[in-house]
Amino acid sequence: MKWLALAGLLLAANAVAEEWNTSRDGALYGYSTHTAPRTDSLLNPGNQLARIPYNSNTTEARFNFKAEQENLRFTARPIALYQNNSLNNQKEAYLSLWQLRLRVQDAWSIAAGREVLNWGPAQFRSPSSPFYFDNGRSNPMRELSGVDALKVSWNPDMQRTLTLAHLASQPVGRQGSSHVAQNIWRNSDLFKADQRGDDWAGGMALAQTPGQGTFAGVHVQYSASDALLLYGEAASSTQANALQSPANPNLPFSIVPRTTRKTVMLAGTAWTFDNGHSLNAEYLHDGHGYRATEQAAYFQRASASPLNAGMALGFAPPLLGRDYLHLVWQSNLMESGGYWRMMATHSFTDHGNELSGYSEFALTPHLTAFALAALPMGSAQQEFSSLLRYSATAGIKVALH
Repeated sequence: MKWLALAGLLLAANAVAEEWNTSRDGALYGYSTHTAPRTDSLLNPGNQLARIPYNSNTTEARFNFKAEQENLRFTARPIALYQNNSLNNQKEAYLSLWQLRLRVQDAWSIAAGREVLNWGPAQFRSPSSPFYFDNGRSNPMRELSGVDALKVSWNPDMQRTLTLAHLASQPVGRQGSSHVAQNIWRNSDLFKADQRGDDWAGGMALAQTPGQGTFAGVHVQYSASDALLLYGEAASSTQANALQSPANPNLPFSIVPRTTRKTVMLAGTAWTFDNGHSLNAEYLHDGHGYRATEQAAYFQRASASPLNAGMALGFAPPLLGRDYLHLVWQSNLMESGGYWRMMATHSFTDHGNELSGYSEFALTPHLTAFALAALPMGSAQQEFSSLLRYSATAGIKVALH
């Protein structure tokens, strides 16, 4: 909030010297969600721990505002939300994004504010991003909130960019269906370098967080032809407050403040058809996940007591398993009448599957209907189906100009 006050003072000071160009837009959302928690869940027995709402109705407003001069730009994305669900009511308003950016010289700029520091071409997860491993691309309805950061950038041309940033906090506001509980990225430092060629692009990131090992990530993509894109991401990192699940189910859970260094890698390809539809195929290996015996012991240990179930639910790694295949088939993004996206994910660790899909259809130039559904396939002892039997969302979006 101190940075927001500083931004206001700078804006007021410059408003006298130069005229501002402003723009604004937004969207109003109204949607209903029905979720079916598993009655036999080992991690959430009787829905007493996760307390997943069966039904919810949500009204949400997302706005964008921009004011700029020749060398100074201010942007903001306020979010307001009201949700009525089967468990409680929730009201929330926050700034998902905001930033004050000053261009000091042609190639140098300084920015303060809240932004989404995410990158890389991957659809399923983003190994090369220390802050957004779950990049939200599997859920087009999800609003990613930014991290508070002070940033210096060098961008001499369209091919090269260097960035130094200091983070004051990790993402704020709603992250999918829940709030971020731990501010593990506070006081982190980030160095990011990007390079772009005629048919390729790549970048690397280094992040240092107090109490953790240095995060090192890379991402690269290559356009082999007009139809074929090849890409990959990789990272080496430690994890904070990680739940250890020994393969022997008679041994207890343990939580370590810092894990040993592990590698996460993703390899992907995308093929674009003549009609503009595209098919992505991605393979992810997550060294931080459990092996098959460790995952089986994880569920067996969770079923022993509510305390174990709470630990299993609250401290699990971002992905339980180690190896995944993710497929995405989507329609032409340039079509004005609508858009659809179908996804399928398979875990090689426990052989579980999940199917999901999203679609939207323009009813009028300003009114769009949309639907999102996920169908986990498997038992209560498999990752994707451990909590839910299915979930479905349907609603409308009104564009504001």
